[in-house]
Amino acid sequence: MNKLFESLTLNNDDILPNRIVMSPMTTWASNDDYTVSEEELKYYAARAKNMGMVITGCVNIAENGIGFTHQFASYDDKFLPGLTKLASTIKQNGAKVVLQINHAGNKTLAEIVGKENVVAPSAVPTEATMFVDSFTPRALNENEIEKIIQEFGATTKRAIEAGFDGIEVHGAHSFLIQNFLSPHFNRRTDKWGGSLENRMRFALEVYREIKRVADKYADDDFIIGWRFSPEEHYEDGLRFKDVKVLINKLAEKGVTYIHASLPNALKPFTHDNHENIITETAKVIDKRAAFLVAGQIDTGKKAEEVLDNGADLVAIAHGLITDLDWIEKVRTGKDDEIIHSISEDRLKELAIPDKLWDTIKNSGDWFEIK
Repeated sequence: MNKLFESLTLNNDDILPNRIVMSPMTTWASNDDYTVSEEELKYYAARAKNMGMVITGCVNIAENGIGFTHQFASYDDKFLPGLTKLASTIKQNGAKVVLQINHAGNKTLAEIVGKENVVAPSAVPTEATMFVDSFTPRALNENEIEKIIQEFGATTKRAIEAGFDGIEVHGAHSFLIQNFLSPHFNRRTDKWGGSLENRMRFALEVYREIKRVADKYADDDFIIGWRFSPEEHYEDGLRFKDVKVLINKLAEKGVTYIHASLPNALKPFTHDNHENIITETAKVIDKRAAFLVAGQIDTGKKAEEVLDNGADLVAIAHGLITDLDWIEKVRTGKDDEIIHSISEDRLKELAIPDKLWDTIKNSGDWFEIK
């Protein structure tokens, strides 16, 4: 039997029917008031079939934490109706559904929240990306840090009320969680910065608050996932040796799964010449939590190799955008029939939201467009 289609029992005794997870992907497709749109409901419904688990694109836990235009939000109870519809729509097909929660930190969109409201651990300039210009954020004060921690908890409570099976903390891609962990972006000299122990404090306090809320309001099988990036490219940036310490702490505290967001899951890439991030991370986790891996996994063969290297779950991204039959083709050994390109005449068939298509067209070689 293909290992991808074996069930997996999580450490909360919940059972996933297979090892395939829909990777969290931003759709740029919310309504103008940041509520979930009908386009997004159709998009997720088209992809939720036969999945072990679906992770949504990230929602901002604070009004000034939005990292993408038309990103649906979660920072207020007014978003509950749309979030409830989304959870229900995905769960109709039998998949577990997890809400990815985030504060964009120094990658927050200044044109939406105002330059004075873009915050980070320290006032360190960022680099421009395809989504945001270079910018120097404002350093958070102690009260603001404590408030953000509470906001992660408040959004977790909304996820529970909306019917999600769990949440995933977005601790990757240089958003706020990683900003605090990074020695490049965190130049603080108080208890939130300096030593690795202090730089980890924000992440662990966020986890503590989320776990407190889940223990109080959710069933015992509520899922808490955590996404990480192994490193930053800056000479003084985050390195995998520090990330491994945080992963170990989270596993000790009972996190349900750890999610590695890798540039390419099957190629070495780190500054410190780690040959196999998957194998090394699996050793750190040591079966205390499930291990999910993302990173250009677009065929069944690649997914199997990732599992063979030590992962428990694989996160599929592009493949589920360009081919709604990805799972069935992999199940039946038809990797060579998977469609890896996208074209305008297939948009309706693929339930691609208009704004997502606009982003794909304007993003260089991100997708193969025919």
